[in-house]
Parts: sequence; structure tokens; C-alpha cells
Amino acid sequence: MTADEHPGGIGTIGTHSVARIGYGAMGLGSGVSEADAVALLRQAVDLGVNHIDTAAFYDGGAVNSRIRAALAPYREDLVIVSKVGARPTSEGIGLALAQRPAELRAGVEANLAELGLEQIPVVNLRRADIGPGVIAEGEQVVDLDDQLAEMIALREEGKVGAIGISNVDLATLTRALPAGIVCVQNAYSLLDRRREAELELCTERGLAWVPFFPLGSAFPAFPKVADNEVVQRIASEIGVTGAQVGLAWLLAHSPNVLLIAGTGSTAHLQQNLDAGKIVLSTAQLAALDESPSS
Repeated sequence: MTADEHPGGIGTIGTHSVARIGYGAMGLGSGVSEADAVALLRQAVDLGVNHIDTAAFYDGGAVNSRIRAALAPYREDLVIVSKVGARPTSEGIGLALAQRPAELRAGVEANLAELGLEQIPVVNLRRADIGPGVIAEGEQVVDLDDQLAEMIALREEGKVGAIGISNVDLATLTRALPAGIVCVQNAYSLLDRRREAELELCTERGLAWVPFFPLGSAFPAFPKVADNEVVQRIASEIGVTGAQVGLAWLLAHSPNVLLIAGTGSTAHLQQNLDAGKIVLSTAQLAALDESPSS
């Protein structure tokens, strides 16, 4: 594997070497035809993507099934990362929490069956102590140690290759580290650096940092990066989009950042991957670093 062959260069997640720009498959559910989803996944892999992020609770398992239809039998270097901690609601609209150990196990089993895998390379435990999203209440308030014990058991059984964690503050991340955490997924972008301390800890420990909402979100308090005045100015200077500037900044900001920007468009996919070729100048990086963040 060479950096030139993989978008954004090469990073690591656990023991796996991956392209630093991967693909987040959440949007490949019912809003995209199966034929288009399969074509887009195959194009992503053909263009060097070998890190795909998914979950059994994405569109009731439809996303995982499409990944399997598109890519199985899987290439040896393809790293599929999934997550547990939520489930579709009984009404089929939105998500409910599934934080109890037995529910985490059921989530892993669902991922294995839908993806057609004997082992999922990395599974992230999605906590529900903090926003965005639903905060755990009642029986869904589960001690972290109990959850990690179940994840470790699944790893020892060979169903999970490695354990990641998602949506955590610094105290929770620090508690989780002895379980052998290999990556952290947190909300993070140029304009939302509230989790900078967690990123710094991951950088020190050599853990992958995989931001969700890397370009902002419709959720309150997650500003759209592409709308920022400094981002727009720099995008105009170098002839790229604001979104590409936001992704390029993330790659430049820390060497352990891995991107999983998702899209249902092949043209947008190419734009995301091309962000890995952008070299921001020292002055441009300084101006972006000084942009107001949450």
C-alpha cells in the first residue's frame, strides 16, 4: 500500500492500515436505490477507499445488506467498522437506545449476519451520556464497565476484532482506554472543537480519531463549515469547494484523523476523495485555526 494509491494518504485503525479518507455508509438506505448504492460502494473501493463505516441499525439493516451485495466476498484489505448501542424503534421510525450488554451482543450478531462476516474488524460502542441524540434514561443507563466487559467478551470470542468508542467526553474515554480502545468517533469539525482534549489524548496514544459531523449538521450547535466566511475565501483562492477545505483542514490538523464523509452521489464522492490532495498553505491553516469554534 502506498499513500498515492489511497485517498488522503495512509492512517491506522487498530492493526489495520487504511486510507485516511474512508466512506460513511449511513445514507445508503431507502433514500438511494439498491443499484445506485451498490455502484457507489464499488466505485469507492475502486478509488482506493478501504475503510467503510456502517451499523446494523442503519435503515433496519438495509445498509449492511447493500454493503454485502456490493462488496462480498470482501477484499483482505477492506476494513468494515460498525457500531452498537442503538436499534430501530418498533414503529420503524427513528432509533431507540440499546445500551444493555445483551443488546450490544445482539447488535454485533445482527451486523455479522447482515454483512456475512465471521468477524467485524472494529465495532464502536456508541454511548448515550451526552448529545447529540437521545440521552440514556431508566434501564438504558448502563455502567461503562458492564458494556466494556461484554465488548471484551465478544472480542475474545473472535466476533469483534477490536473495540472503539463513540460519543464520549474525556472522563469516559479515559475510563475506557484500559479495554484496548483503538478508535474514537466524536462530533468534531473546524467549527466545533469542543472535543479537542479527547483528540489530543487519542493523538498521544496513537488511536484513530474518526469525526462525525465533520462538516457540521442540521442539529443545533453544529455550524455548517462550508458556510464559514474564512472557509469560503480559501476555497475561492484555491478553486475548490468549502466542504473540501473543511475536510482538508481535518486531515492537516492531526495525523490520526480518519474521515468517513458519506454521500449518495458519485460526483460528491469524488470531491470528498479529492480533498485528500489539497495542500493548505501555512497562512491558510493559520487563518482556519483562528476561525471561531464552538
